[in-house]
Amino acid sequence: MTIRIFFTCFIMIMIPTIRSGAQNLQRLSPEILWKIGRVGLDCVSPDGQYAVYGVQRYDVPNNKSTRVLYIVHTKTGDTRPLTDPDETASDAEFRPDGKRIGFLRNGTLCEVSPFGSHIKKISDIEMNGFHYAPDGESILFIQDVKMDQTAAEVHPDLPNTTGRVIDGLFFRHWKSWRDYKYSNIFYAGYGDNKLSDPVNIMNERYDSPLQPMGGMEQITWSPDGRFIVYTCRKLPGTAEAQSTNSDLYAFELSSGKTINFTEGLPGYDIDPVFSPDGNYLAWTSLERAGNEADRTRLMLLDIRTQLRTELTEGWTCEANHPQWAPDSKSLYFISAENFTYQYYQVNLSDRKIRRITEGQHDYSSLKVAGNELIGARTSMANPAELYAVNAQTGAARQLSFVTEDPWKTLAKGKVERRTVLTTDGKNMNVWMIFPPDFDPKKKYPALLYCQGGPQSALSQFFSYRWNMQLMAANGYIVVAPCRRGMPGSGQAWNDAISGDWGGGAMSDLLAASDYAAKEPYVDNKRMGAVGASFGGYSVFWLAGNHQKRFKAFIAHDGIFNMESFTAKRKKSGLSTTTLKALTGKHPGRNRIHSARIFMFRTGTRRSWWYTMNSTFASRSPREYKPLRRLSYRAFLPVFSIFPTKGTGCKKRKTAYSGNARFLTG
Repeated sequence: MTIRIFFTCFIMIMIPTIRSGAQNLQRLSPEILWKIGRVGLDCVSPDGQYAVYGVQRYDVPNNKSTRVLYIVHTKTGDTRPLTDPDETASDAEFRPDGKRIGFLRNGTLCEVSPFGSHIKKISDIEMNGFHYAPDGESILFIQDVKMDQTAAEVHPDLPNTTGRVIDGLFFRHWKSWRDYKYSNIFYAGYGDNKLSDPVNIMNERYDSPLQPMGGMEQITWSPDGRFIVYTCRKLPGTAEAQSTNSDLYAFELSSGKTINFTEGLPGYDIDPVFSPDGNYLAWTSLERAGNEADRTRLMLLDIRTQLRTELTEGWTCEANHPQWAPDSKSLYFISAENFTYQYYQVNLSDRKIRRITEGQHDYSSLKVAGNELIGARTSMANPAELYAVNAQTGAARQLSFVTEDPWKTLAKGKVERRTVLTTDGKNMNVWMIFPPDFDPKKKYPALLYCQGGPQSALSQFFSYRWNMQLMAANGYIVVAPCRRGMPGSGQAWNDAISGDWGGGAMSDLLAASDYAAKEPYVDNKRMGAVGASFGGYSVFWLAGNHQKRFKAFIAHDGIFNMESFTAKRKKSGLSTTTLKALTGKHPGRNRIHSARIFMFRTGTRRSWWYTMNSTFASRSPREYKPLRRLSYRAFLPVFSIFPTKGTGCKKRKTAYSGNARFLTG
């Protein structure tokens, strides 16, 4: 009964009456959101004439998904499917001769004609990713190799035990338990549509690519086929857990020797790409040891002289996803300036950086097709579609139209960029998303969206977890501040949150909410704060410091008890620099920034609360009991827990449930 009272009050207070709007278009709902096909670029043909992309679709009732591969002509736009609609295909890559396309289906290598016929299974070997050699006569692939013993194997007299014996780190990394296996790299001869016996080039208790988030972009062939270059952090146990130093290792096939190309560089070195002429190796690198949110630099190694240089020296923003121009004289990459991700080019000769694209959107992937760049593009108003971009002019052509049904028939909210002055006099970018039928003469409730990370970008992404259009479609004005501690405005702005979680960043959030509250169309008596991870922490912190600004709070996997969190992260493995970023120079600062301290202030009472957690998240639901104690009976907090890994609640039914519960209770 009390829960019914809570949600009835929540809806009455926070959600305005929804009308159809002048255009009488349908509004976005969780059901429609999860019907949208999700577009992702896989590869481009050697001659640049074709691009292959995947479309992932979800069957929420059956908690299943499929991913179908499509091929599109980059000039004419002609598109056709390559794989079956009821199966999942991934990791597509053209064979070097361009005559076949390899891909993984159920973890095994298959090939298909570019014309979408004659799918052939090449091998029964289980793979998690692969690359063809430049001459097409061999392949490399990654496979999980069991090297550690389970508790039952250590104790054969206890064959049915399911426990874990943990005597060091890593035992869990982020959302993934150590499963006694390591991702190793193999190569095998390829001919007559079959593979020869594979050779493990690592055979070590190390992972390549880096776990749990690395992919095949961290492994490559040299153009002459002499080397396999791969990313790895070759440190044992606890040392690995506390380090952010990965290196690029070059395995020479003829000799079997391995060379460290990045020895002496203390941060992450990842994403190696050889120039087409084979003279250079480029990659991205973090300069500062232990700093996971450092600026990604673009590095260059001259293979002939072994001279290493930074191509982006003096550039204050990121340089991600490097790709070579066909003439080997420049590189393209993705970077965020002013909180959108765009395409850039840097020349080897003078190291000048040129911005190629403009606009209120993000490019999230990059492949080179002759004089064009191919990639997926999103905005807060549009889901991902594939585009071809002229590398000289930046002019873009849409190649895929997967999301038109149903997106074209929906009423969408306007997205505006605003500049807000912070309490210390800095200009802060704030995104504002308006309801589809916005009328400036009316008043609307507002949601302050608190981004997670803490050092992750609030750019023009299209999220299926925190979807701005979904919130706006329910009658809210969404206020999304790019507070300090985010990439998109240089390294200094990104670094500003280190050791100051509860300081300037929280003041930035309050400054954005105060700015919105002064707008004549915002009902400042109906404002809420929402967020996940660090955003959830922000919501908890704001709850004790908002001074009656907000009437409702929604926190997902937020950090409630800073002392407990940092102690737990020390045990599970976190770099000392990252821990210092949480606590500053003095561990006692945990208490200053710990949200739990502020929750007992009276301002938290008479607020509506909804908290979400996943059972595998690093933050357990410690916040629910104190919220229960603080709240009066008519204002009971509601708590949902999802039995999934990580903080994302990304499984079909789980994520859909989270979307629906967020909006309706």
